[in-house]
Amino acid sequence: MPNHSGQHTPTGAFIGHCLGSMGVAEIPDELIKLERSAEEERAKLAGLKDKEEYEAQRVRWRDAGAAFQAAVTEYAAREDVTMSRYQLEQAVKRAVRHAGEDPAK
Repeated sequence: MPNHSGQHTPTGAFIGHCLGSMGVAEIPDELIKLERSAEEERAKLAGLKDKEEYEAQRVRWRDAGAAFQAAVTEYAAREDVTMSRYQLEQAVKRAVRHAGEDPAK
């Protein structure tokens, strides 16, 4: 699925390809979006030389990462989810990274 920059972002179906039979239907696209957002915020740190700008961006990265972590925790706690929290987090991170897009570029 193309994102705002025309690049393809992973979806539940793509995650299925990455995970095989590891509970693909359990991973919502919202978790992918949150992890991608955190990675994009991290990438924005590259090249920042001004201390105040760097610190402000680091806070945005931290907040985006915390939002992802909270969503993973909440989703993994559902009774209908069979993956562990760790498996879920790792599956989402693999899917985002496997898409081959480096937000720093």
